[in-house]
Amino acid sequence: MTLPRFLRTLPAMIGLLVLVACDAHDAGEPPKPMGNFQMGLNIVVPETAQTIALSRKATPEEWKAVMTEAMQDRFGSYQGDKLFDFGISIDGYMLAPPGVPVVASPRSALIITVNVWDDAKKELLVKGGKRLTLVEGVSADSVLGSGWTQSKQAQMKKMAFNAAKAVQDYMLEHPEWLGLPSVEVPSAAHTNATPAKAAATTKPAVPVTPAVPVKKAGGGTPIEPVLSPIVTP
Repeated sequence: MTLPRFLRTLPAMIGLLVLVACDAHDAGEPPKPMGNFQMGLNIVVPETAQTIALSRKATPEEWKAVMTEAMQDRFGSYQGDKLFDFGISIDGYMLAPPGVPVVASPRSALIITVNVWDDAKKELLVKGGKRLTLVEGVSADSVLGSGWTQSKQAQMKKMAFNAAKAVQDYMLEHPEWLGLPSVEVPSAAHTNATPAKAAATTKPAVPVTPAVPVKKAGGGTPIEPVLSPIVTP
């Protein structure tokens, strides 16, 4: 699915996702261990961001400021001995507007692509980057749509905060990057699971067709399509 098509379908998707449980808000909690991580460059590129028609409008300068601050707040305290540079592209956003019928209850959303550069290896950890889509969930402030209860600046700050948190979760999915121990999956011998008996006959394997990566509008490096948006507080 291309970004323009995804943006066109995002309002309907937001309406379907409001019942999904929200992630816990981690403000005030101690920083998560990140091994030998230290943030180097913190680059935010907002100029190509696309918007949905209903959205409140924000300037590239506003997005750059709020996203840069969120990344610094999230990662600036880590003082490991291995530098990682971040390049964050703001691909699209929806800032819930006020003055719409309550039944619509629009939710804010933010689409970013994160590129992580390993300074020691002099290479991108994932070519083409990782796309993350964040959709505002239900909270006391957004049950009627955050356009009714929050200013544009508050919405942007909240979505940038959650985007930075999603970037950290993405990094922690790859402990080998950070010098952290790998998460081991317990084998059947260490669980109560009963191994399934081998089938009497073996069926031929069905070939799997690899997924075709989606390109950004206007060409460029293929990026991974988003299948499961992240619902945030």
